[in-house]
Amino acid sequence: MTRLAPVARLTQYARGGGSCKLPPGELERVVAGLTGGGDALLVGGPDGDDAAVLRIEGGRAVVSAADFFTPVVDDAYDWGRIAAANALSDVYAVGGEPLMALNLLGWPADALPAELAREVLRGGRDMAARAGVAIAGGHTIDDPEPKYGLAVTGVADPDRLLRLDAGRPGVPLTLTKPLGVGVLNARHRATGEVFAHAVAAMTELNAAAGRAALDGGAACATGVAGSGLLGHLYKLARASGVTAVVDSSAVPYLDGARAAVRDGFVSGGTRRNLRWVSPHTDFRRIAEEERLLLADAQTSGGLLVAGEIPGAPVIGELVGRGRHTLVIR
Repeated sequence: MTRLAPVARLTQYARGGGSCKLPPGELERVVAGLTGGGDALLVGGPDGDDAAVLRIEGGRAVVSAADFFTPVVDDAYDWGRIAAANALSDVYAVGGEPLMALNLLGWPADALPAELAREVLRGGRDMAARAGVAIAGGHTIDDPEPKYGLAVTGVADPDRLLRLDAGRPGVPLTLTKPLGVGVLNARHRATGEVFAHAVAAMTELNAAAGRAALDGGAACATGVAGSGLLGHLYKLARASGVTAVVDSSAVPYLDGARAAVRDGFVSGGTRRNLRWVSPHTDFRRIAEEERLLLADAQTSGGLLVAGEIPGAPVIGELVGRGRHTLVIR
């Protein structure tokens, strides 16, 4: 099927960039006390895990997650693929296997053609099919800003889960995708320049990484998304009662990410991430540019695993809780 000829720069219809999440500290205050459940709820609630996991009969667990955001790229089909991969990642991040998904679409019907919305949905369908996931309808609204994502249902083994609170001292930290899509997407939004390698990174499913983590005996992991590496690592270390030490020289970045930061293509979300974690972080002599990259708000990022994953770089380790929750050296 031939792609629809571009009729608009989709990113210009978004008030902010990418996930447009509420500031993480503010969000935690808003939802405090409003989540949780009984003993059957194995993952989810106050720690802010990637997905919820509920024990059901037959020695299984059901996994549920939802994620959507405004356009991060101008190509409608690619945006659909990216948004779907990002939503599916929440299930992989807790050790689950996604089975079914529902589309979540907000669309400015008076401003953008319905054919363009179809391209977004087609991208989501194709990514879901690649993951072996059925798209079973969904929900749409007329929205001044285009938004797209998935509500995903999956299954998991309740005795083999990846949790935020299961980190232990002495365990290495592995990152399965390079950072930098946030600043490259910010550059794309401002200039229209296309970064095919960033799209390739965002449309890489985390299925293999999730399986490798479980096969390697890992019990603790998280997806790296809108809160950036530092934000998600802070939540993991805080929930596990440990300190996370990161070797900044070992963290991989996409080509062009450093140049994008130097040229000022840094989103407000990335700066909010850095402000949130800074009081809990010993940055040693790490320069501001490096701090921003480590806090860069990712879209469909990799998994951050407490354990080793073959072929993925070890970027640090968990140690006993010290004065700071994070140490960057």
